[in-house]
Amino acid sequence: MTVTDSSLPPPGRDSLTDDLRWRGLIQDSTGLDELRALLDDGSVAYYVGFDPTAPSLHVGHLMQVATARRLQLAGHRPLLLVGGATGQIGDPKESAERTLNPPEVVAGWVARIRDQLAPFVSYQGANAAQLVNNLDWTGEMSVVEFLRDVGKHFPVNKMLAREVVRARLESGISFTEFSYQLLQANDFFELHRRHGCQLQFGGSDQWGNITAGVDYVRRRGVGPVQAFTTPLVTKSDGTKFGKTEGGAIWLDPEMTSPYAFYQFWVNVDDRDVGRYLRYFSFRSREELEALEKETAERPAARAAQRALAEELTTLVHGEREMAQVVAASQALFGRGSLEELAPATLRAALAEAGLVRLAELPDVAGLLREAGLVPSLKEARRVIAEGGAYVNNNRVSAVDAVLTPEDLLHGRYLVLRRGKRSFAGVELRA
Repeated sequence: MTVTDSSLPPPGRDSLTDDLRWRGLIQDSTGLDELRALLDDGSVAYYVGFDPTAPSLHVGHLMQVATARRLQLAGHRPLLLVGGATGQIGDPKESAERTLNPPEVVAGWVARIRDQLAPFVSYQGANAAQLVNNLDWTGEMSVVEFLRDVGKHFPVNKMLAREVVRARLESGISFTEFSYQLLQANDFFELHRRHGCQLQFGGSDQWGNITAGVDYVRRRGVGPVQAFTTPLVTKSDGTKFGKTEGGAIWLDPEMTSPYAFYQFWVNVDDRDVGRYLRYFSFRSREELEALEKETAERPAARAAQRALAEELTTLVHGEREMAQVVAASQALFGRGSLEELAPATLRAALAEAGLVRLAELPDVAGLLREAGLVPSLKEARRVIAEGGAYVNNNRVSAVDAVLTPEDLLHGRYLVLRRGKRSFAGVELRA
C-alpha cells in the first residue's frame, strides 16, 4: 500500500503532484497513480486534522497548513478538521499516557485554533474551505453505536501492530488511547459521507492512523479514498524544529510575538533553509532555486532566510505586522525611526535581544553595564569616550551622561547599542 518518495522516478514540473514531489512534500502515499488521478485532473475534497492539545498551533503545524493552502490554490476543496472529540482523547505517545484536558478547555482551544487557520485558506468560491469539528458526529454517538458500527471493522491484531502501540505494551496503554485510531478513522468515513471527501493527508507520524481510515472507508463499502503523508520537519543540527531556548514558536501573537516569529526564520541554518523554502514558500521553483544558489554563493547576505521570514510572517500575522517587524529590525541598528514603532513591537524586539527591567535610571555607563553590553563601569566609560555608545540610536558623547524620563520611548523603553551590532533594551518599571 505504501509508496515512498525514494522509490519514485525523477519528478517533472507539469502537475501539482510533480510539484509536491519536487518540494519533498510526499513521503508516503496509498498509490502514486491514484494520487495523480485525484490531484491532477479536476477538483477533489480533502481533509487534514488538527487536535487542540494546546491553546495555539505552532510552527510544526505549518507543514500541514501550508500544504492545505497549496492544494486549494491548485483548485481543490479543503476540509480543515479541528478535533473537538479526538482532542479530548489524544493520540498515543511512545513515552507515556497523555494528560486528559477538561472538555471545556478543549472547546476553548478548538475556537482559538479555528481562528488561526482562517488566514491560510479562502472561504469563498467554488472550492471554498470549510472548518469542521469531529465532535459534531462523535459526540452524538452512543457507546453501543461506536462498538457496533465502528469497532467491529478493526482487527485488534492490526491495531497491536502499530509501532507506537507496541512501544507502550510493556509500560501500559489505556483503552482510551488505544481507541484513538478508531475515532480518527471514523472521521474520514464521516467526511466522505457528509462532504464527499476523497483524500486525507497528514504528517508521516500519522501514517498508521491515516491508512486505518482508508481501510475503514473501504470496509464500510464506500470509496475508494486516497491518502499521503508529508515528512516530519527536522533540523540539520539534530535539535527539534520549532523549538528555541524560549520554548516553542507559536502562531498566536500573544504566545510568540511576530518579531520573534520573524527572527526564528531569519536565523534558520543555511543547511536547512533550502528545504524549508520548498516546504513552506509559495514562490515558484525558479525563484526558490535562485535563492538557494544565492545562499550558496553569498551566505552572509541571508537572502533565502529573509525571503522565508518575510513570506511566512506576512502569511501568519499579516502585512501590517510584517511591516512593523522589518521596521523594528532596521531601527534597532540605526536604520530607521524607533519612535514610529508600536510599543508591543518595540518591546518584543527588545525582549529578543535582552530586556533589563529597572526601577530607576542610572547614568548611561551604568545602563551599559546593567544591560550586559560591557563587563564594568570602566569599560563603559571607555566605550562612551571612543564614541561607541548609543541610546535610542543617538551617540552618547559624555562619559557622565544621564538620562531623564523624556528620553524614554513610549514613556518606558530605551534602546542601548554598543558599536554597530550589539544592543539591548531597558524597561523602566512603573
